[in-house]
Amino acid sequence: MVINKNTKIIGKNVVLVPYREEHVPKYHKWMQSEELQQLTASEPLSLEEEYEMQKSWQRDENKCTFIVLYKEKYENTGDEIESMIGDTNLFFATPDDRICAEAEIMVAEPWARGRKCGWEAMLLMFLYGIKYLEVKQFIVKVSFDNIPSISMFQKMGFVELSRSKVFQEITFSKLVESTWIQWIEISLKGYEIIDKSTNI
Repeated sequence: MVINKNTKIIGKNVVLVPYREEHVPKYHKWMQSEELQQLTASEPLSLEEEYEMQKSWQRDENKCTFIVLYKEKYENTGDEIESMIGDTNLFFATPDDRICAEAEIMVAEPWARGRKCGWEAMLLMFLYGIKYLEVKQFIVKVSFDNIPSISMFQKMGFVELSRSKVFQEITFSKLVESTWIQWIEISLKGYEIIDKSTNI
């Protein structure tokens, strides 16, 4: 998505940056994992296909993607690639209909799991979607066996909409309301959204 190509979102433990060409090799390496393919319902791509995917996502007004960096490592090294731990996405049905967005979070690095990085990154993405993309409802789809994600989204206030035995996944939904936005901001304990193109 063009709107976030110069955006950086800084939280307490994570930093979100746009998915750029230099991130592709490490992202591609992650997605060779059968575990991550299963958790994200993804098919493995060649490195060339992954580069093309990155370019298409950057142009596609139906997809908003950020790479998640581990903040402490990023501050110590200044190296985005070394600091990469996952990604988070919003998907829209059409560019003209951004009322509802499907959200995704992936923490690919095993050492970064269990540190609330996925929790914080997802809340930051929700706030970005609300404030800059005017999202009014979020949908998430989680595999039956992804217990940590199911628990996380339930704690965030999502409610179950449906279950698909065919796709082996549960669909959850959360309507955006003022009290939920306030809860997110309190939960984050401070954040900063920087956009170099507009000086937000």
